[in-house]
Amino acid sequence: MDELTLDGLREIMRDCVGTGESVNLDGDILNTAFTDLGYDSLAVLEVVTQVQGRLGVSIPDEALEELETPSSLIEYVATQKAGA
Repeated sequence: MDELTLDGLREIMRDCVGTGESVNLDGDILNTAFTDLGYDSLAVLEVVTQVQGRLGVSIPDEALEELETPSSLIEYVATQKAGA
């Protein structure tokens, strides 16, 4: 995986943590808060850890507070990859 796409993030989210029955990751989730998708801070940390491992980017703990939606995580990773 060279870049983080929404589909790639969905795959990681499903692999890492799964989803509750009421969560539809196939919908328009780009600007939906991770908490609204049923992902607490520990689940988001697991997703971020997988993103770091698969894409070779560093996401410091301080940045996690700002990564509240799939869109913000995808944009952050793209910025990190562009600067590498």
